[in-house]
Amino acid sequence: MSTITKTAMITVCGRPNVGKSSLTNALVGEKIAIVSDKPQTTRNRIYGVVNRGDTQFVLLDTPGLHKPRSRLGDYMVKVVRESLSAVECAVLLVEPVAKVGTPEQVLLQRIKEENLPAVLCINKIDTVENKEDLLAVIAAYNAAYGDFDAIIPISAKTGDGLDELLTQLDKYAQPGPQLFPDGMTTDQPDAQVCAEILREKMLRCLDKEIPHGTAVEVTRFTERDSGIIDLDMTIYCEKASHKGIIIGKHGDMLKRISSQARHDIERFMGTQVYLQTWVKVKENWRDNVNFIRSQGYTED
Repeated sequence: MSTITKTAMITVCGRPNVGKSSLTNALVGEKIAIVSDKPQTTRNRIYGVVNRGDTQFVLLDTPGLHKPRSRLGDYMVKVVRESLSAVECAVLLVEPVAKVGTPEQVLLQRIKEENLPAVLCINKIDTVENKEDLLAVIAAYNAAYGDFDAIIPISAKTGDGLDELLTQLDKYAQPGPQLFPDGMTTDQPDAQVCAEILREKMLRCLDKEIPHGTAVEVTRFTERDSGIIDLDMTIYCEKASHKGIIIGKHGDMLKRISSQARHDIERFMGTQVYLQTWVKVKENWRDNVNFIRSQGYTED
């Protein structure tokens, strides 16, 4: 029987590629948000659910704040700004660099406008050889914004500091009913998680800007009596030349991407998956409002 009596809505924000999705996955305890070393991997707001003691934490993993260059980019920036409304606390995730950049300044101003409690998390401390170097990072952010409730060095990769972070976030929990049932770790439908996993593999396998010009649509998601999942997915890209690169010589690249995706999807679904993938060209889809909306990126 659940013992949840409190909830805390927490927004995790920061610049692209700072580790927001890695942190969300680490706190949740399983992969619900895709991760790559390329910026703008996360396109939408994703809820991650963590039950700890009598508190249910609902973590809002957001796209990285960046300068938009398309209608999709406009949508992503809008998601970030709106995710700082109606939450209990904002976690600003930064790298261990003693300089406050423009994205951080914009986010801090937004946090101030919303009058939100703010926790500064300095991520990737596993990459810092001399921990005293973190003092300069802390000083830089304290000079830019002196109202942090706490400053916590962490490593989403190794787990260092995550217990301390959850203990701090528990202070913002409000009495209330459990929002998500036991065992539910994200608000994303299974099909959407599968589509995002396939997109992650493209981000990891393909070079340069090609992955950012791709979208994934699930066209079939059915379960056999045996429990096997039949999954058909279509990859959309913006140019015919990109389609050739995604498919690769003799189809080798698409096979590689699909094989890696199927492995992770089977682990996520807990059953065997029969996956088929296709690649289609849809020019300039990132500026096609109707297509963007059909993919779930609505501006309403």
